[in-house]
Amino acid sequence: MKMQLKVLAGILSIVLFAIACEKTMPPTPDESELLDGPIEGLNTAEQAQFLKGDEAFGDVFTIEKGLGPIFVANQCASCHAGDGKGSPFVRFTRFGQPDTLGNQFLSFGGPQLQHKAIPGYQPEQLPSGVTFSDLIAPAVSGLGFLDAVPDAELVALSDPNDADGDGISGRPHWNTIPNYVTLRPNSISQNGKYISRFGKKGGAYDLLHQTSGAYNQDMGITSLFEPIDPYSGLEVDPEVSTQTVHDVVFYLKTLKAPIPRNQDDPDVIAGKQIFSQIQCASCHTPTLTTGFSPINVLSNKEFHPYTDMLLHDMGSGLDDGYTEGFALTSEWKTPALWGLGLSKDAQGGSYFLLHDGRAMSIEEAILLHGGEAEQSKTNYTQLSNTEKEQLIKFLESL
Repeated sequence: MKMQLKVLAGILSIVLFAIACEKTMPPTPDESELLDGPIEGLNTAEQAQFLKGDEAFGDVFTIEKGLGPIFVANQCASCHAGDGKGSPFVRFTRFGQPDTLGNQFLSFGGPQLQHKAIPGYQPEQLPSGVTFSDLIAPAVSGLGFLDAVPDAELVALSDPNDADGDGISGRPHWNTIPNYVTLRPNSISQNGKYISRFGKKGGAYDLLHQTSGAYNQDMGITSLFEPIDPYSGLEVDPEVSTQTVHDVVFYLKTLKAPIPRNQDDPDVIAGKQIFSQIQCASCHTPTLTTGFSPINVLSNKEFHPYTDMLLHDMGSGLDDGYTEGFALTSEWKTPALWGLGLSKDAQGGSYFLLHDGRAMSIEEAILLHGGEAEQSKTNYTQLSNTEKEQLIKFLESL
């Protein structure tokens, strides 16, 4: 009898403890409040590779694993917390290319400044008088959808000579590509160049190009794809396996797209209409469609990133004298706006917007637009306070 009472008391204690924990634990966040997580519909093998890529994305590199000797960060996730935007506290600096003739400072450590070093080495310093750009890392959610948009759709969106006279002349970034990338189905070339679409200037062709470059330039980690050590300038053995690189690429391709929130809110609905009325949608294209993808759940899907992935001249205020590939120094690729309202969660509770994080609010980012976006900015300034609030509320719902 005593033994039974002890067992019952033990069970009761466990139940009460579980109830207490349930009451004190924070509620599980809704999927729409998170940027990480896989696309729905992956098969078993794809889910397994997603998890392997997720683990590699968070892997911390040490000296023993090949870190450095000079570097910017020691893991992918340190620049993309929660798969969201970076902040000026973990910024990276590109330098050495003032025009479209190529980077003249590759022998001085370009194109990226490695401002940290392992013991026994000195971090890089910017060469005197060099043009440079301070950048913050973009969010990485939904990249597989952007990767799978056919070239033809981007060409159709472009208007390099402003034929329609609306003051907006977006153009694809026709760029040279490394020999290790595989061209997309039905890719389009122009004078031996292809459309590149990742990075602030759209300088990387695909996610393999982007990821291999990040391993090399951000962490000093060589791979089969980027075998040149950024410190010595010599080709060395791969420090990260080809399979791991492919796993990270697959992870980036299969991260879910940001889920919009509060879409039935009357202010959000009104803000969406204002967004189009003041011509923001001319560059931040609301809807794109993927073509064929070897990942079935990405094939022929309509999605809503709010970008045309084209280069636009943003005026002298955002011209920092540095470029990549064949973009002009004042040109920037239209950033996707989806997930904008969740940016603060990854940025320490405050907004750091535009390419370098200089804008501390959505309104400040709008007011720093120039060049092709000058008219949209002017249209914004002419809105009533209520209309401005509705527009901001819409943007934060994305």
